[in-house]
Amino acid sequence: MRLIPVVDLMHGVAVRARRGERSTYRPLVSRLVDGHEPVAVARALCRACASATLYVADLDAIVEGRPQAEVLAALLAALPGVELWLDAGFTDATAAATLRARLGAAAARVRPVFGSESLVSRAALDACFPTPDAGILSLDRRGAQRLDAAGAWDAPECWPRQVIVMTLERVGSDAGPDLETMAALRARSPATRFIGAGGVRDGADLRRAREAGAEAWLVASALHDGRLAPVA
Repeated sequence: MRLIPVVDLMHGVAVRARRGERSTYRPLVSRLVDGHEPVAVARALCRACASATLYVADLDAIVEGRPQAEVLAALLAALPGVELWLDAGFTDATAAATLRARLGAAAARVRPVFGSESLVSRAALDACFPTPDAGILSLDRRGAQRLDAAGAWDAPECWPRQVIVMTLERVGSDAGPDLETMAALRARSPATRFIGAGGVRDGADLRRAREAGAEAWLVASALHDGRLAPVA
């Protein structure tokens, strides 16, 4: 199972996610690294996962529409061999292109993540993935509620090659992953490469996630708490 480390950014620092309730996020405390400076946290996470991919959620952009371009640029500069999967609340493909333009040449290492909670319409969804690898779709839900103005959950014909299954109330919850949704989506679209998000507690959860059809899983809390050992 491939582990993809996650950094949640809020007001210029790395924060700890708690059940996807963003108003409760606080500056990170971790066993992996002292403090909550984003570059230091990102380096520690990538090292722990032996990962050349880092998922970044820019919460200022998602919640307030204000991307933290300077912090993102610093991450790209400090991690020259790392690809950033970036969710910055992109409402459409133009929003992603605009932010990437602000980041300059290093934006070649940024893969936009288009969250269903942020996409404004089906037309916006249709324009996001002119090729299967143009970006990543995140199917977002909170409990039984799909966050999905664009109708992405019910449009597998529009999905790119990689799709994140984001169960927000399990992010930072220590409640276990949502494997039922993962298995159902896998059965619906076997060719899609699914990445899970939220709830993983330990290696046993990762083994079950693989059996449910996940190619990879986004992780943070279990690493920070020492419940997942660093990759050798």
